[in-house]
Amino acid sequence: MQEPTHRVAESRSAEARPLYTAEERARRDATPWTLVQGILAPLQFLAFLVSLVLVLRFLQGGQGEFAATASIVVKTALLYTIMVTGCIWEKVVFGRYLFAPAFFWEDVFSMLVLALHTAYLVALFTGALGVREQMLLALAAYATYAINAGQFLLKLRAARLQAAGDEAALAVSSGVTA
Repeated sequence: MQEPTHRVAESRSAEARPLYTAEERARRDATPWTLVQGILAPLQFLAFLVSLVLVLRFLQGGQGEFAATASIVVKTALLYTIMVTGCIWEKVVFGRYLFAPAFFWEDVFSMLVLALHTAYLVALFTGALGVREQMLLALAAYATYAINAGQFLLKLRAARLQAAGDEAALAVSSGVTA
């Protein structure tokens, strides 16, 4: 079965659109929120790794419940912080708080990440789940976080490749060669 031509044209135009326009890149580079995201993202990833070890340790041997629980709460607080600051960054760069075309699917998946982390906090504070089930819920939240982090790393790579391509095109158009 052939794909309708309008879908092919849409996918080609989506592929042709750069991640950042020149104006968006200038806003991205000028805003302090870019640095904030650059600090929070690896900090959250470190908290994720530490917490993952603590949660797995608890699930394996039943030891360290408080440390595992505290680490999940810290990781979740960092997630909320990076989501709020990320929304501000997205507003500054793209003119909308969420779901800018360049980061649409990352933002959609971020909603699932937030929902699972929030469900963990609800379960923790209401006692709706036992401790083991809370830890399993945290692992589900962490799995979605790992996928979402991968999405953002791919976008970071795409942005770097786009910048390198733009620099090369500028050098060629100005007659500069390596």
